[in-house]
Amino acid sequence: MTSTETAPDQTLATLLRIADALERIAPPRRKAADLKAADAFVWQATGSELVPVPKVNRVALSLLRGVDRVRDTLAENTERFAKGLPANNVLLWGARGMGKSSLVKAVHADTNLHLAQGALPLKLIEIHREDIESLPALMSQLRSDPHRAIVFCDDLSFDSDDTSYKSLKAVLDGGVEGRPDNVVFYATSNRRHLLPRDMMDNERSTSINPGEAIEEKVSLSDRFGLWLGFHKCSQDEYLEMINGYVGHFGLPIAPEELRRDALEWATTRGSRSGRTAWQYIQDLAGRLGKRLEG
Repeated sequence: MTSTETAPDQTLATLLRIADALERIAPPRRKAADLKAADAFVWQATGSELVPVPKVNRVALSLLRGVDRVRDTLAENTERFAKGLPANNVLLWGARGMGKSSLVKAVHADTNLHLAQGALPLKLIEIHREDIESLPALMSQLRSDPHRAIVFCDDLSFDSDDTSYKSLKAVLDGGVEGRPDNVVFYATSNRRHLLPRDMMDNERSTSINPGEAIEEKVSLSDRFGLWLGFHKCSQDEYLEMINGYVGHFGLPIAPEELRRDALEWATTRGSRSGRTAWQYIQDLAGRLGKRLEG
């Protein structure tokens, strides 16, 4: 056999070796999302994977006090969405420690408890702030799934040099595909407009047309159909939270002692909030030798 006759065989063998090498170094194929695995997931942007959360860290909806109006509004929006009816994206903004993220998780669980028999459960998918740019990839995985899902980002905000907000804007109601019908986006933030005030002031002062300069960034908040505000609680609301926890967990303490102790706890921390109330209850239960169960 001549060298010219073996050349095609050699070329084919070389191509096969190259193909085999490329197959070995290629990233693993993306796993298809299996939303039946759990009711809650965390989105891992690096591997484009939904990781199931066996047990969600949350409190019962009945224990969230002092937020009745926003609680009812969020619950109604979520219930409509779970039933396949039109619903809005939601921005929960305001004071720290007032239960914004706790409310999202509690409403999700409560909605599933009241779904009609045989209905597919509503899913909760958390995406980390630093992974916002991967939102389009997450939406593409969810688009064809029969389940309905809340994509949730806690403590969402953007710095002056951050352009990842553009991915969020495109997902909320822009772009060619837009937001899938089976997905809503819930976010919590300490900022109503998701941007630092000095950033917006700087844009105004350095631009030929200040209004147009910040319009694109400020309009991000307008993509949320519901804005739910959380404000610092009063002393009475703080004590209502404390009493609710004490009654729920059956902690044995006299009312006057509880009031005096709880107010002193808030004074030493310089704030009254749902988070402060929960931290006090943990301390109280520890001192009483009680576990927080139930």
